[in-house]
Amino acid sequence: MLDKSALVKITNRYDGRAGYSIPEMGGLQREFAPGETKEVTMEELRKLSYIPGGQAMLEKYFVLDSKEAINELIGGVEPEYYYTDEDVKNLLLSGSLDELKDCLDFAPNGVIELVKKYAVDLKINDISKRKAIKDATGFNIDMAVYVNEETSEERVEEKKERRTAVRKTETTSTGRRTAAPTSKYKITSIKE
Repeated sequence: MLDKSALVKITNRYDGRAGYSIPEMGGLQREFAPGETKEVTMEELRKLSYIPGGQAMLEKYFVLDSKEAINELIGGVEPEYYYTDEDVKNLLLSGSLDELKDCLDFAPNGVIELVKKYAVDLKINDISKRKAIKDATGFNIDMAVYVNEETSEERVEEKKERRTAVRKTETTSTGRRTAAPTSKYKITSIKE
């Protein structure tokens, strides 16, 4: 059993912000950005596990870097609990369909969020993997990829080309910025 002052790294694996408040620790409040890691004491983690929703956060959205802390607070975890971003990318790009289905069945919610995120980001081309993700989560990879492509700010703008030559501008002694336009008509006399 870890001492209450032992520091444990905790990472938010959820694709959104996650936070908690522990009144017994003087109203301590913590907020984690997606992918953010913080070091907290074991005492804080124990108290987090007792508040409503705290245990679910530890199990489904956060990942702890200490096996002792995991064993005490969560108990046995599936191998998918330890998946990193790189593990998820490798699973999507080169893992088998059965490995992906096991991940979707046994992984905590934070890992499943990573699966959905990277499936879209990587535009996985395996139709059976896209279907497995949709069947397990209801998230449509095809539609998400389509929407991302349509709304992307990185669209290549058409390059505009001039159809005529650009006139060279010169400053004249009369103060004009350009030379007076020439006309094909000659004025021979002006009557007033």
